[in-house]
Amino acid sequence: MVRISVAAVLAFAVAALAITPNNAGAKNVGNGKALQFITGGCVNDADCASACCANASNVGVCSAEAAAFQNGKAGCNFVDPNAAATLAAAKAQVAKQGF
Repeated sequence: MVRISVAAVLAFAVAALAITPNNAGAKNVGNGKALQFITGGCVNDADCASACCANASNVGVCSAEAAAFQNGKAGCNFVDPNAAATLAAAKAQVAKQGF
């Protein structure tokens, strides 16, 4: 009989979740001023205060370099191939938030 601990199941479930950018920093996406916080969206490294825009399944997420390969991220230096769509979505989010 196979025994699976609750911790192992929980670790697998967390690893399966996709990393998505935090919408709170939508105003900083694509401005290239290094104002975006860790977990915020980005289109390249210039957006992030950490200087690391990590590839999270073709979505940019600002990350610390030490965490750039955690939770399914593929490292720093991501350049969003869909930058126009990402910027449009960020602009819509800013309008929705009102700030």
